[in-house]
Amino acid sequence: MESTIKTDLWNQFGASLDMLENAIAMCPADFWDTEQKFWYNAYHCIFFLDYYLSSQPIDFEPPTPFDFSEFEDRMPERVYNKPEILAYLNHCKQKSQDLFQDMNPEKLHNRWINESGSMNYSIFEILIYNLRHVQHHAAQLNMLLRQNTNDAPEWVFRFGEK
Repeated sequence: MESTIKTDLWNQFGASLDMLENAIAMCPADFWDTEQKFWYNAYHCIFFLDYYLSSQPIDFEPPTPFDFSEFEDRMPERVYNKPEILAYLNHCKQKSQDLFQDMNPEKLHNRWINESGSMNYSIFEILIYNLRHVQHHAAQLNMLLRQNTNDAPEWVFRFGEK
């Protein structure tokens, strides 16, 4: 893959992960598990980030202690704490860096097809879809922080620029 496109795509994909991380890190302990379910919104985002980063969705398995509750339309059995959620996000950052590092034009054209077949995308398109999903939830978490704590993280322009 042309290195400029690969680098630019990673800079923006990674920036969305940094923005998500900044929002999670900024959440005060007393707001983590309120009726707004900050923790759950962060978890939902990271679970699907991980899923969409899987080259073979049928083989996807979230790391311990996380489960498949997101696929079963139910809440997890317990509240995940901030260190667990941030560790899961770091797992996904590494997974995404590995994916981008090994990316080439042929791999971008490979298909990402979920088990039901309702999502049938090229790897390139699922990356863009995933970026949009992460940014949607990062914005949601930032809005919750701003509304409830009167504070939110700053915009991240590129991966690693905090």
